[in-house]
Amino acid sequence: MKKILVPTDFSKHAEYALQVASQIAKKNNGEIFLLHMLELPTAGNDAISTAHEIPELMLFKNAAISKLDDLANKPYLQGVKISKIIQFELAFDGIIKNGKEHDVDLIVMGSHGASGFQEMFIGSNTEKVVRNSEVPVLVIKNEHENFSVDKFVFASDFADEIKEPFEKVIKFATKFDAHVHLVNINTPNNFKSTKVAQQIMDNFIANFDFKNYSTHIYNDINVEKGILHFSKSIDADLIGMSTHGRKGIAHFFNGSISEDLVNHAKRPVITFKI
Repeated sequence: MKKILVPTDFSKHAEYALQVASQIAKKNNGEIFLLHMLELPTAGNDAISTAHEIPELMLFKNAAISKLDDLANKPYLQGVKISKIIQFELAFDGIIKNGKEHDVDLIVMGSHGASGFQEMFIGSNTEKVVRNSEVPVLVIKNEHENFSVDKFVFASDFADEIKEPFEKVIKFATKFDAHVHLVNINTPNNFKSTKVAQQIMDNFIANFDFKNYSTHIYNDINVEKGILHFSKSIDADLIGMSTHGRKGIAHFFNGSISEDLVNHAKRPVITFKI
């Protein structure tokens, strides 16, 4: 976690994410890429109207530069290397591109969640980044004066495809000296006996040289509720999941548990791409 990308729209939730990123950077002698995207207007693409828009765009850019400078000078960022980036691009596209361009290890984003029609048809930029990012995405909902991860819930079906992202889970947990609670959510539609579920987890974790963990089987009506209820029951500091990055019609009908958690969980959520 040497390179951390933090997108900001100057909201309080984005600053919560920056505060957490600063703490992670200080622990790992890392640097932060502080990114603000200025989305270009979609109307008036002809040369004349574009010429009239240039002074307005520069006004917005200069205001953003001033805000970014103020943000980078916050006391909690003292001692952290900050690279400030302002670009004219759609927020989601800019976040993904800058993540790749700067070879970041982690993206930290703020989110207040989405619900109803907004969640179904629009989706937040955070949701889209969670779905598409190749690097882990840490989503922060609230202010954390001291971001620590003692109890780290990792929910999964523990299939073979989870082995590669789980290497990143171990790396993240080790940085925080976190105890990982491996949990298999048992639902009526995908029920397994305790013996079978336990054997799946035991076989999975046997592939890794990692000892700071415990296994749990939790019954609930669906996977999302099971993760939220289990995390609450142990007062978890962080919820982790792997994500398939579904797109298009498959995503619309099947949804993504990771994205639902990003929207509905009150605790921080971190996702790892399969």
